[in-house]
Amino acid sequence: MRKGSPSVLASMWQGWTGWMEAWLECAVRLLFEGLPPPPNSMRPRLIFHTQLAHGSPTGRIEGFSNVRELYAKIGEAFGIPASEVMFCTLNTHKVDMDKLLGGQIGLEDFIFAHVKGQKKEIEVFKGEDALGLTITDNGAGYAFIKRIREGSIIHQIQVINVGDMIESINGHRLIGCRHYEVAKMLKELPRGKMFTIKLVEPLKAFDMISQRSGGSRSGSGVQLGTGRGTLRLRSKGPATVEELPSAFEEKAIEKVDDLLESYMGIRDSELAATMVELGKDKKNPDEFAEALDETLGDFAFPDEFVFDVWGAIGDAKVGRV
Repeated sequence: MRKGSPSVLASMWQGWTGWMEAWLECAVRLLFEGLPPPPNSMRPRLIFHTQLAHGSPTGRIEGFSNVRELYAKIGEAFGIPASEVMFCTLNTHKVDMDKLLGGQIGLEDFIFAHVKGQKKEIEVFKGEDALGLTITDNGAGYAFIKRIREGSIIHQIQVINVGDMIESINGHRLIGCRHYEVAKMLKELPRGKMFTIKLVEPLKAFDMISQRSGGSRSGSGVQLGTGRGTLRLRSKGPATVEELPSAFEEKAIEKVDDLLESYMGIRDSELAATMVELGKDKKNPDEFAEALDETLGDFAFPDEFVFDVWGAIGDAKVGRV
């Protein structure tokens, strides 16, 4: 058998080693960098159905990452300014604060947008330190009433209702303020004096009940969701699709939300969820307090509150809640 010349063998060796180097480089790149993301056309589209809560045709919205972008998409779908949207509820057209859209939307949830209705100006005498209000906000600059304590000063004023947006207090405009800022201002109002509050209530429709009960609005084949997956909206960064919270997380979030109400006069399930997320893997209260300062320092939570939140998370972990 005739052997090849040295130059031919060298050429074959160089070709083989060159191919191997290229193959190894490609393999290493895939190992450490992963596959490139698929093109936009191949990524799953998350499309949500929506209506105006006082009655409208069904719209379809997609491509939003936070609440402001969601409101803009709703505005585009119905031909209204995004600033008209006060808040959204999930799977109900009613002003139901237990169904309020916060930082998460179930992938099968139906979104109802509540828009601005009648404005009203009320003079209130603050005869007690506590007015009986719990405040929340929509994440886009509007603070509104989430709860009114039975028997309180505000409960006795029939024209003030859950869902009313707080536009100003004593002429101080509150558009753009967070819920804790509004709650603090209400708390600091002097006792024994009158104050003026301007509110905007959600738009109502007289024929809403007949429309809804007759099923004409939801008879288009669109099903109200059960939300087995969830789209997590973030004030910073892109929205992400996540699993529903675990039983421990749900209990902890509910308890932390209760603590927010008792300490600060606000309810905010998104804020409560963030606090639980920050605390669930921490080993002691000091680590938890440090994490809160880094992520939620603007709230300036008192030490007693932080300790109670840490305790609530711990209780939920071991099933004491």
